[in-house]
Amino acid sequence: MLKTILPLLILISATVYAQEKPATEEKKPPIVEEKAVDPIQKKSSIKIDGKDIAYVSTVGKMILKNKKGEPRASIFYTSYTRENRADVSKRPVMFAFNGGPGSSAVWLHLGILGPRILDLPGDGTQPVTPPARLVDNDQSILDVCDLVFIDPVTTGYSRAAGKTEEKEFHGLSEDIESVGDFIRMWITHNNRWSSPKYLCGESYGGIRAAGLADHLQERYGMSLNGVVMLSSLLDFRTLIPSQGSQLSYQVFLPTFATTALYHGKIKGERNAVYQAAKEFAYGKYTLALLKGNEIADEEIEEIAIKLAELTGISADVWKKHQLCLDPSVFRAELLRKEGKVIGRFDARVAWDITDPASKSAEYDPSYSLAYPAFSTAMLAYLGDELGWKEDQPYEILTSEVSPWKFSSDNRIVNLTGDLAKALRDNPKLRVLVMGAHTDLATPPEGVSYSFRQLTGISPALLQQVKYTYYDAGHMFYTNPADLKKSRTDLVEFLKP
Repeated sequence: MLKTILPLLILISATVYAQEKPATEEKKPPIVEEKAVDPIQKKSSIKIDGKDIAYVSTVGKMILKNKKGEPRASIFYTSYTRENRADVSKRPVMFAFNGGPGSSAVWLHLGILGPRILDLPGDGTQPVTPPARLVDNDQSILDVCDLVFIDPVTTGYSRAAGKTEEKEFHGLSEDIESVGDFIRMWITHNNRWSSPKYLCGESYGGIRAAGLADHLQERYGMSLNGVVMLSSLLDFRTLIPSQGSQLSYQVFLPTFATTALYHGKIKGERNAVYQAAKEFAYGKYTLALLKGNEIADEEIEEIAIKLAELTGISADVWKKHQLCLDPSVFRAELLRKEGKVIGRFDARVAWDITDPASKSAEYDPSYSLAYPAFSTAMLAYLGDELGWKEDQPYEILTSEVSPWKFSSDNRIVNLTGDLAKALRDNPKLRVLVMGAHTDLATPPEGVSYSFRQLTGISPALLQQVKYTYYDAGHMFYTNPADLKKSRTDLVEFLKP
């Protein structure tokens, strides 16, 4: 997830003229009408699971229109459909998108699902020698499912059109509505209403997917077969602490423990370490946090010692931070003696500290590793292999979506209820939660916590939610072992 960047405030001054002076008509820039552009198609093949899979890639833009039939947005997408499909009513289609807000779908596209994938060295913790290259993805799920990658407005090559301003798409409900409109149109134009339909959202994309599961069903009567929540979240309280709310500290603790284990700061078996930290997080740690500033000194000492045992961070550091350690502080402290800072998106990545005096992580080496490689590979792929080029920049990640309208009623964003409603109204809907043990952006315990708090829903429906875990970080698929496991998990999930 990107940190929200405060927008610049643009002050527009208006000059008032006396009535005796002639009024001058304000000149407005001409409205550029976005016109439909023919998509570019290309036939290719790839070997997956020992079989040659022939497919068609399509790169194009879908024009969304308002009720008057006027263009309001141009949505850029890339789709892959298998050739020689005997019966499309039995062929699943998955719509995939990343998060941010402000991210294109490049990560899921070139990292895990698509037929071409970024060639990363080793286990995905080492930088790529420029320029980044692509290779065939023999772990793609294209053999069993068609794929559509969506870039929401302002990301990728997607933009507002006609008289519509881009800020009209930069909000929780606005984003869900526009992406939902695209999905409806793509399904209609490609005659896929009879096909099984799936969503896959990474990071904030999970928020989008949860909202879409309910929106598509309620607005268009489109019942989904499945939702994949990859390194995602449902409730922002699990990530953001505030006065009187320490939930995020509890949620992050198990991932602190598994990250410390990875770097050799503690010992144990990974699953046992995770479970022990989880039990402590919702047991004695919770009780200690609830006492606030009334907690006794001896209990502070006891809790700090246990936290040190679980995380490899000294008891003194925990006490200094009143038993509440922000992930950015943890990332700076864990390998401070070695002169290293660990990654936020992937805590396996450890690079040199640039400011030894910094009290928190001054940068994210895992982001520095991934961003330029994915960006270069995406632009080379679109232009050189798929034949789509534009003069405007392809926005891999952008802050131009800020300020993002998270809520109109000043409540913390929580889409757990929307997904629960979708499950209630569609008992056949299934959910796959994919979490990673060194993800310090959206720790896997967050979604688990959200589902545990659901009330007013049949226990049988909660059995429709399955969990699977990976060794690496937010983009766990950069680790070859996790990429292979993810294909197994997804193929199993896609079975009717």
